[in-house]
Amino acid sequence: MTAHSLAASGLSAGYDDTAILQELDLTISPGNITVIVGANACGKSTLLRTMSRLISPRQGQVLLDGKSIHRTPSRELARTLGLLPQSPVAPEGITVADLVGRGRHPHQSLFSRWTRQDDEAVDSALAATKTFDLAERPVDELSGGQRQRVWIAMALAQQTDILLLDEPTTFLDINHQIEVLDLLTDLNRARGTTVVMVLHDLNLAARYADYLVAMADGRVHVFGTPEDVLTEEMVRRVFGLESRIITDPISARPIMLPIGRHRMASQGAPVTGHQEKRS
Repeated sequence: MTAHSLAASGLSAGYDDTAILQELDLTISPGNITVIVGANACGKSTLLRTMSRLISPRQGQVLLDGKSIHRTPSRELARTLGLLPQSPVAPEGITVADLVGRGRHPHQSLFSRWTRQDDEAVDSALAATKTFDLAERPVDELSGGQRQRVWIAMALAQQTDILLLDEPTTFLDINHQIEVLDLLTDLNRARGTTVVMVLHDLNLAARYADYLVAMADGRVHVFGTPEDVLTEEMVRRVFGLESRIITDPISARPIMLPIGRHRMASQGAPVTGHQEKRS
């Protein structure tokens, strides 16, 4: 894998008359896993879409290897950077194998034929996502969780050096969430793929990320290692939530424990349900 650089510089973007990103600066660490977190509507998905060229910036630019991403030919970009959006839509009636096979299009020219390498890439992606037995089924007949794993398989079949994923664990139960995140970690560790993803679960984000990006109001509030980013102050400012941060006994990464409003009575005051023990 090639360690491409990807960065946003002074990036402002939005939809119609609505501004979402506000002069945002962010440099993605090549060859690592970066997870973006933040409250709803803070700009996480807009950032991924702008960094993948689906949205044109109003100000600033996205730089791939130091060059504006808008100056990169489309096929070359698709061989370097892949995006799994939040709610992808499959053509009606398409089978799983055909959809995953579409991930190979950037590697083919107008006159090239399907190759053994394409077959191997599709088979590997289906096997990795445990969707091989679904290959001949129409995508629109699958459950939400099955469909999500198929979309991830298509992204893997594209075999890009940079992979952007917007909430890849959506619709998945906790077992499949862990499987997908383990899979992306294996991909990163074995091939050096730069992975950038949006996750809602702060604790899973901290466990799997090399770097965390906490966004607020269209800007990067804080960027760094999970230990630096996942703090009580960050959770309070970004999510408006009181919490306690402890250490995960398995990963040794930070874990966020939320404190509900009914648990925030002053020490010695009664709380709803039962009296909390305090250490």
